[in-house]
Amino acid sequence: MTVLISSFFHTAIALALTVGTLAPNFSAKNQDGKTIKISDFAGQPILLYFYPKDETPGCTKEACQFRDQFTEFKKRGAVVLGISRQDEKSHREFKAKHHLPFDLLVDKEGTIAAAYGVGKYPILGLLKRQSVLIGRDGHVIKIYENVDPESHPAEVLKDLATSETHDTK
Repeated sequence: MTVLISSFFHTAIALALTVGTLAPNFSAKNQDGKTIKISDFAGQPILLYFYPKDETPGCTKEACQFRDQFTEFKKRGAVVLGISRQDEKSHREFKAKHHLPFDLLVDKEGTIAAAYGVGKYPILGLLKRQSVLIGRDGHVIKIYENVDPESHPAEVLKDLATSETHDTK
């Protein structure tokens, strides 16, 4: 599988992902085999939430919390994208079983995670549970390195509200 990575509107990858840097652009297949490009969401806040594996207790809890609060994300014009290393079939089954209203992207080789500074669990090779919130301008608003699956969506919604307040001033 090929994953294309570039800066949000340019071709070079930023050296280090930090708050305020331009988010790396990428394209990847979703659960249905459709290519999703992050640049297609320009002008919208985007949450990329990286998770270890479909159908594990913590990952299921987190995905369902995003599902249950998805209306609030939509009210803010925000896009939610889940990313892990499982294949399209696994993502499709996970999404269907839990009625997830957002796309799950395949990062089989971990290329997207690496571009966003998301680590892997040693030996297992699974992605760590981390997230990146990208603002309407394509710059990183916040990096979540220690994510609690149950409270994370509410935390992100709070940060979105704060960023909107700053955007209107």
